[in-house]
Amino acid sequence: MIDATCPNCGAAVHFRTPALPVKICDYCRTTLVRSGDALQAMGKVAEVPEDVSPLQIGTRGKDGMGFELIGRIRMRWSGGGWNEWLALFDDGSTGWLSESMGRFMLLRAMPYAGFRTDAVRQVRDDEPIALGAEATIDGVRYRVNDVKDATFVGSEGELPFSTPADTPIRSIDLMARDGLCASIQKDRGEVSVYAGRYVTLAEIAATNLRAFDGWPLPSFAA
Repeated sequence: MIDATCPNCGAAVHFRTPALPVKICDYCRTTLVRSGDALQAMGKVAEVPEDVSPLQIGTRGKDGMGFELIGRIRMRWSGGGWNEWLALFDDGSTGWLSESMGRFMLLRAMPYAGFRTDAVRQVRDDEPIALGAEATIDGVRYRVNDVKDATFVGSEGELPFSTPADTPIRSIDLMARDGLCASIQKDRGEVSVYAGRYVTLAEIAATNLRAFDGWPLPSFAA
């Protein structure tokens, strides 16, 4: 834990891990970028729009080891929106729990420099990508099942990068057999590749879920 003070409003700011340089102030919603012990205010971000997600900052789960959700990015595209939740694992590593229309993808970042797949090249070069196109990532053969052009809407918590409003993002989802999935994203010229699997909240033994009217907490979350 790294403790600091927001240079904009003076509120206490807590970083759970030194590996993440960005924190959204819980009080004034200023994006704070950390360099060593120094914090720089980079402007305010919009609040994440209200939704019916059962997840929240502080939700815990398990995938081989325990993790806690410590950050969220809300994405918007022409057909709606989705959440990207940053998970901090007990060994200090991070991953993403992507949430869209009640489905969850638990993903880890992967190096893509050695991949020779058309999908990665097409994202890098801003070329069209066809649904059903094949891509091999880390020895697994995937098919493209979704292509979206999106923007950041809002964010909260700790993050590995800043999320200026309306920044364009290209997001490609891929599926493989046995519930495996992957995602290729291009953000401000940088391409990122993630791989993992589809999960349910029961499979990851999610706890500290958000309760709201019309959705009783499942027994495993008690």
